Amino acid sequence: MSPVAQHILTYAEDLRGGGVERAQLRLARGWLAAGRRVTLAIEDISGPLAAELPEGLEIVSPFRLLTLPEVVRRLAPDVIFCPGNFYTWSAAWTRLRLGKTCPPIVAKMSNAPTRADHGRLMHAAHQLWLARHGGFLDHLVAMTPATADEAALATRMVRRTSVIPNPPAVAIPAALPDLPPRFILGVGRLEPQKRWDRLIAALPLLADRTIPLVILGDGSERGAIEAQIRALGLQDRVLLLGHSSDPLPVMARAAVLALTSEYEGVPGVLREALSVGTPVISTDSSAAVAEIVDRPDRGAIVARDDTAALVVALDAWLEPTRQRPEPVPQPGADSANRYIALFDQLVRR
Repeated sequence: MSPVAQHILTYAEDLRGGGVERAQLRLARGWLAAGRRVTLAIEDISGPLAAELPEGLEIVSPFRLLTLPEVVRRLAPDVIFCPGNFYTWSAAWTRLRLGKTCPPIVAKMSNAPTRADHGRLMHAAHQLWLARHGGFLDHLVAMTPATADEAALATRMVRRTSVIPNPPAVAIPAALPDLPPRFILGVGRLEPQKRWDRLIAALPLLADRTIPLVILGDGSERGAIEAQIRALGLQDRVLLLGHSSDPLPVMARAAVLALTSEYEGVPGVLREALSVGTPVISTDSSAAVAEIVDRPDRGAIVARDDTAALVVALDAWLEPTRQRPEPVPQPGADSANRYIALFDQLVRR
């Protein structure tokens, strides 16, 4: 059937290096390759991910999320793609302002519906908000079956939820940073959600008191993390190397990748590490973690605040004789086309 979602509009706050925006740009590249027109409305075009903007992408910037209805009215796209949970309020505002003239809105569930950092009142308010999503979204996309089940129930969109994984990471030629011969790796923004303090606090408790920790990423918690490193006397063991446009080569060199987040959606870094044969250790930050680390020969899952279990898992995978897992191919090679099929179907309706 002929394509009908010829113009796809998506939007974001900035390009500071989050997984949501990185996946958004990979999808945009795939949509452009399929011959669709793609527009990105974005508040701030600067940031580490600016180097990953695909050729042919139309940019609307500067832009404020509150003005999304005006941008939609002016550009008249066929479909709107909301790239993650953080951005659904803009989708709701756009639907409210435009009413029946609003094009179909497809949103991706990028974080778990239940967040461990929410207290009782915040949790209740968040659940009420999620339950309203079916009123302004036409379709919801989750990245794994378990997260799709959670999202569909939370948003009351059981018959309007699909499973489409993020597109896989692609190797980008770049010079490798100076790395120790053997190290633990963390990859992710330096933000409260990631709880890098847990991983740093475990370092002095490891059987190997010399193995270093390398963290790729940057963010608002850098100062607090540096203070913790100094307080523990770990200046020689923790390397904060900043954002990396292509962490795959560093992942391939790591002894183990650790993710100690408070909450996650579907952590792509776990899939990326396993794709290059690097074992992973993760907190139970999402239902998707058990779908990714689905065999004991691929890594370990520990409770969020169980330091002893984290240390035991790290010690086990840092044994010099421990066999690395076989590489696990990343899913999602056809994800951009699957989104396009969904967009076309919604526009035809």
